[in-house]
Amino acid sequence: MSADTVNKEKKFLPYIIAAAIAIPVVVAVLAFAPRLEFLDGFNVYLLPLFNAIINGSTFLVLLMALFAIKKKNIVLHRRLMTTAIALSILFLLSYVLFHASTEQTKFGGEGSLRTIYFIILVTHILLAIVIVPLVLISYVRAISEKFDKHRKIARVTLPIWLYVTLTGVIVYLMIAPYYPQ
Repeated sequence: MSADTVNKEKKFLPYIIAAAIAIPVVVAVLAFAPRLEFLDGFNVYLLPLFNAIINGSTFLVLLMALFAIKKKNIVLHRRLMTTAIALSILFLLSYVLFHASTEQTKFGGEGSLRTIYFIILVTHILLAIVIVPLVLISYVRAISEKFDKHRKIARVTLPIWLYVTLTGVIVYLMIAPYYPQ
């Protein structure tokens, strides 16, 4: 392993740490911040559907990337993983925009459905926090050509990322009926 490869990974570490801290903090602050009113005339309640589509698309792209690497198609795998990261960034921007401009929607389900919803929601949120540094570390190890270390962390990262994207769609489907019309 060359010194350049080691330096490349170390160079990205402060950015990974910053993103791993900043993203959950920004999302948490949105819960308490005053709502911004800069989207006059735009139905912001279209954004959760858009986010669910992005999450579902990311889920499918991740599965395709898994199949590509199983077939040893590294070029396709790399492109698909870059696409998954780009989709996740787009999701995050749309998510922040929505939550910065609307009040929190309350889930109206009752009984066991309510319990299931909150179990899915809480695990989704906790793992969404965890996935940020895992994805970034996995990606940096791949572009740093530390493929042995990349494989090890990717085996943990992929199932969590799949879970987060799939449960993002499920959470949307469960809460969508309660959005204001």
